[in-house]
Amino acid sequence: MSRHVISVLVDNQSGVLSRVAGLFSRRGYNIDSLSVGETENSQFSRMTIVVRGDDSTLEQIKKQLNKLIDVIKVVSLTSESSVYRELVLVKVAADDKTRAAINDIVDIFRAKIIDIAPKSLTIEITGDEPKIQAFIDLMKPYGIIEMARTGLTALQRGDLSITNNNNN
Repeated sequence: MSRHVISVLVDNQSGVLSRVAGLFSRRGYNIDSLSVGETENSQFSRMTIVVRGDDSTLEQIKKQLNKLIDVIKVVSLTSESSVYRELVLVKVAADDKTRAAINDIVDIFRAKIIDIAPKSLTIEITGDEPKIQAFIDLMKPYGIIEMARTGLTALQRGDLSITNNNNN
C-alpha cells in the first residue's frame, strides 16, 4: 500500500471537518494524519490528509471528497512536486550528565529547546519525515517522556496555489 498526501481546500465553516472525517469512516478508510488550518484567505481552510492505499483507492477518495458541498478543490501532492513538513514536540528525560549531549543533537538537527525542567527538556523540531524519525531515534536512548506530532502539512511547489491550479 502506498502513502498518498491529499490537499483539500474547503470552506472555513463549522462542521466541515466532521463531514470530511465522516466520509472516511463511512467508507472504511483510515486517516494516517490530518492537519487543518485557515489559509491566506480566512474564507478557506486547507486540509492535508495522509492515507494509505492503492491508486484506485486514492481516486475513489478524491471522487468522494469532491462530492462534498464545502469542498472547493482536491489535489494529490507528490513528494517531487510538493513541500512536506511536520512539527513535533518531544519531552526528553535529561539530567546534568545528559543535557549537553542532548543539546548537541538539538543543534545538529536545527531543533529548539522550548522548555527546561529539572528532569526534562522539551524540544521543538520541524522537518520532513526522515529528519523527524532520525531525531526521535536519537532521543529514545535518553528516554522520551511525551511526544506530540502535528501530522504532515504540505504545499505544492512553485507559484500556483490549488485555487488556480488545474492539477488533480
